[in-house]
Amino acid sequence: MKETRGLITTPINESVEIERPFESQASMTGRYPAYRESLGTEGFQLLDYWRAIRKRLWLIVGIAVLMTTLTAIYMARKPNIYQAKAVVQVDLEQSNPDLVSPDRARPVINSDPAYFNTQLQLLSSETLLRRVIKEHNLDSNKEFQAAVGESSVSPWRAVLKSIGLASGDSAKSTDETPAINSSLASSEDVAEAVRLMPYVDVLQKNMGIDPVRESRATVKDTRLIEITFRNTDRDLAAYVVNGIAETFVNQNQEKRSGTNRKTNDFLQDRIASLQAEIKNDEDRLFELTKDQGILKVDPDTTLVIQRLSGLNKDLLAAENDRKTAEANYTTVSNDPERVKALAEEQMARFITEQENMIRAQQSDLQKKIADLRQQRELKLQDYQDGAPEIKEIDVQIKSYESSIDNMLAKFQADLDKYRSQATSMILTNLKTTYLRAKGREDKIRADFDKQYNEAQGQNQGAVNIKLLQQNIDTNKGFLENLRKQVSGNDITAQGTDNNISVAEIGIPPDTAISPRRLTSVAAALFLSTLFGMGLALFLEYLDDTIRTTEEVENHLQLPALAAIPSFDSMPKRRLALVGAEDEEQARANSELLIYADSRSALAEAYRQLRTSILLSTAGHAPKSLLVTSSLPSEGKTTTATNTAISLAQTGAKVLIIDADMRRPRLHSVFNMTNGEGLSTLLSSQLSEQETLAVIKQDPGTKLHMLTSGPIPPNPAELIGSEQMANLMRFLQREFTHVVVDSPPIASFTDGVLIASMVDGVILVVHAGKSSRQVIRRARQLLQDVGARIFGVVLNNVNLSSQDNYYYYQSYYSGSSYQSPDAKQ
Repeated sequence: MKETRGLITTPINESVEIERPFESQASMTGRYPAYRESLGTEGFQLLDYWRAIRKRLWLIVGIAVLMTTLTAIYMARKPNIYQAKAVVQVDLEQSNPDLVSPDRARPVINSDPAYFNTQLQLLSSETLLRRVIKEHNLDSNKEFQAAVGESSVSPWRAVLKSIGLASGDSAKSTDETPAINSSLASSEDVAEAVRLMPYVDVLQKNMGIDPVRESRATVKDTRLIEITFRNTDRDLAAYVVNGIAETFVNQNQEKRSGTNRKTNDFLQDRIASLQAEIKNDEDRLFELTKDQGILKVDPDTTLVIQRLSGLNKDLLAAENDRKTAEANYTTVSNDPERVKALAEEQMARFITEQENMIRAQQSDLQKKIADLRQQRELKLQDYQDGAPEIKEIDVQIKSYESSIDNMLAKFQADLDKYRSQATSMILTNLKTTYLRAKGREDKIRADFDKQYNEAQGQNQGAVNIKLLQQNIDTNKGFLENLRKQVSGNDITAQGTDNNISVAEIGIPPDTAISPRRLTSVAAALFLSTLFGMGLALFLEYLDDTIRTTEEVENHLQLPALAAIPSFDSMPKRRLALVGAEDEEQARANSELLIYADSRSALAEAYRQLRTSILLSTAGHAPKSLLVTSSLPSEGKTTTATNTAISLAQTGAKVLIIDADMRRPRLHSVFNMTNGEGLSTLLSSQLSEQETLAVIKQDPGTKLHMLTSGPIPPNPAELIGSEQMANLMRFLQREFTHVVVDSPPIASFTDGVLIASMVDGVILVVHAGKSSRQVIRRARQLLQDVGARIFGVVLNNVNLSSQDNYYYYQSYYSGSSYQSPDAKQ
């Protein structure tokens, strides 16, 4: 047993005869009928459905949560709909004795079902509904008007109208209604019907008229009719349903009693007109009273009079103040002796105030001087008389003494100045007081005059107000008489027998009938989940990429040699040593097999790939191997490098050739120079020794490398030359295994040319990125040149994906797994 860099390997001699299971299935053309027949299933199976749903579970959950939340918000914002119910009883129609002579009066038993059906139709007729609207003032009810506004234009109709696919309002205005000369309806009646049409539509859409049956188990009808109405306002729903029942009963009573409905309509219109006129007059009375300022504080006093009285009192007080100030000013200005006396009195007060202030300041300064002199006596005990400390105290004493002298001098100057200005100041103050009092008197007098004129103007306004009040009282008397006439007609109508009556009045319901929030949210959750599952299956159907080894075998009919996990999905190796070098940290995060943990999923994957390669041909392991892909950036270089490292760990002499002379990468992987390489060998005639001298060896992996060399202008011509074929034959003699990294098959012909020179081809497929059609095209190109495809390496597989979870649980179970070539 031989151990190389943590991987347990066993050298395999190329002369050992091992049974090759793939050889029996793969023909020389590289086709695999067994996969096409046994694994090439068509369409989705039940497990495929589950995997597609499980793969996009968060999409389904997101759609379900979003739609359910939006539905919940919509249902929460949607108002409750309440349904009120009233029941009307329709009895047998009897003769009215007030309208039929006694000799012809006889009972009428009407058992004709057409009569009952007729009443059902009359209940939902537009004529009855218009009367309900007018008699119960539904057209002026704010809640009912809001319902009319919501139902007048639907959102769909608004959209159609905005793009010109829907006409305007179907209802015509009253001015556009043509004149109709008919004994059945006047133009005013037609105009009124057109105006009430939106309200009638709302009633018809939200009301229900149904006969009441004896029970749900029988179809036998009763003579009861159930009237229902739905609205967001429970009180309005009950009010409307009771209004319909009441109006229906009254209409039948009018017909039986012979009462003229038009008379009642006229009286109602006249009452409405008088009410409007009274209201307008009362508004005018209020505005006139407001404009005239006749706002009464009590029955005998208005606000203007009250304000005028207050201004009069203020004016008298202002006149007294002005006269007093004027008298003082005049007396003093004409009497010099009095001015002199006042000046002396004021001067005495000034001197007293200043002396008190000076004494306080002088006492404070003298106290400070005494303190300084005491400090000077104490310092003389320690210093001489001319010392700086003594001089500083003397300066402060002189400063305080100077302040006292300046203060006395300033007092004397202020006293002389005040004595010279005392007389003029007294006269100025008296004059200012007089002018201020006179200005206040003038202002109050102007306000008094204005208020007086306003009071005078109210006399004419009071006359107009009196006339308007008399007109209001007269109209109220007319209104009372009209109401008495209507009441008399109603009493007459109530005295006549009516075969239709209200059996059950409608009351405001406590519970709403809609919306059914819980049911709607549950339905939204169920439907959105179904939609999310359908979307997930549709996205899975549109997904043309290869993600799992099963898809490789089912869709490509090629064996899956190994599934290489993505580096990001594997647990990262963490260095436990404190202060680890950057180079060691970079190696820990490298994708190269040489730096991988022997128990990691990456190492196990490449061990399985190595085993598959060694067992891919009958009788001996393949000498040469091409690693390619259909498109760039699928990981072929990394796969080729790690495959070569894995083969070298068995003790074999392995050479890896970078035949990608368009975008070479091998030299950068191993940090080598690329001055000489494959392009150098193909563009010049070199001996075998010189050829071997160009090949380099990595000391860490014991791997021989032939880099691409300088990028030539014609890579395809060099690859397809006879010199390339000779070079491959020579290298296969010198090395146990030759691994070739080529450009992508679908992009360049270089890989197709090399495929015909090697023992087998490994096609690298990027999981979740490579398209099936592109891979099939690359497979077809290889098969067309007779290349033998060993199989597919699924690269960059996400270990955390649900698609590959069971695969890695089965094949890569940590350290317990050992590849076949690791056994002794």
